[in-house]
Amino acid sequence: MIELLSSPLMQRALIVALLVGLAAPTVGTFLVQRRLTLLGDGIGHIALTGVALGWLAGSVAGVANKDAWAVPGAIVAAVIGALLIEWMRDRGHTSGDVALALLFYGGIAGGVLLIGIAGGTTSNLNSYLFGSISTVTRTDAWLTVILAVVVLAVGLSLRPALFTLCHDEEFARASGLPTKVLSVLISVTAALTVAVAMRVVGALMVSALMVVPVAISQIVARSFRDTMISAMLIGAVVSVTGLVITFFHPWSPGATIVLLAVGLYALVAITHPVLARILYRK
Repeated sequence: MIELLSSPLMQRALIVALLVGLAAPTVGTFLVQRRLTLLGDGIGHIALTGVALGWLAGSVAGVANKDAWAVPGAIVAAVIGALLIEWMRDRGHTSGDVALALLFYGGIAGGVLLIGIAGGTTSNLNSYLFGSISTVTRTDAWLTVILAVVVLAVGLSLRPALFTLCHDEEFARASGLPTKVLSVLISVTAALTVAVAMRVVGALMVSALMVVPVAISQIVARSFRDTMISAMLIGAVVSVTGLVITFFHPWSPGATIVLLAVGLYALVAITHPVLARILYRK
């Protein structure tokens, strides 16, 4: 354990894992409430195109470390993709699930094509597909801190308004809330969360960290506020625990974190009704 805490790499990784574990369920609470649980997957796929665009830009600029351009490229692409989904939904050009499907297929295809043009291979995308927190640089850590603070500030400070929008959009509009602005804000914060979490759990599993802790919380929590707070705590615990496990075992951090969350969901779903029945009898 001393070796774990004394390593600068693991110190950065633990900070990133903690912030991602807190930020992802914060946004995920709104997505689950609004029945947009697959939004993170769609944005995650389009973020791969951003990673490849970052590589391509670094190749054109003659930069030796093209990975340094990957995360900024993912941020830009994720935000654009989120805005595109919201525009398509708002204008009624296509349904939300079709818009997500277009991003699913187009995003990953664009990433594979552009990474080849940039001089890389699909193996260069693996760390972004499945997570590789051991490759987190100091720049990545600072970007994570900044973006996570933004996501947490938006999610916590605007929780009442965003809850009203997600629970009943018609009521929110009648109440005078700027529903379009708030909808865009949810999509953009989801995009920032995906860009932040790619290094930890990977684009293919980022949606799980946004949704599963919320699903666990909904079993035991009695209010929206309690659901969000408990989901944040669960996300932080499974993220840090998964990272610590992979320090001692050569496992994928992203897969370990997600399976811990899924296993915890199964445990709570099975035991909670039994415990509730016992307590009720008392």
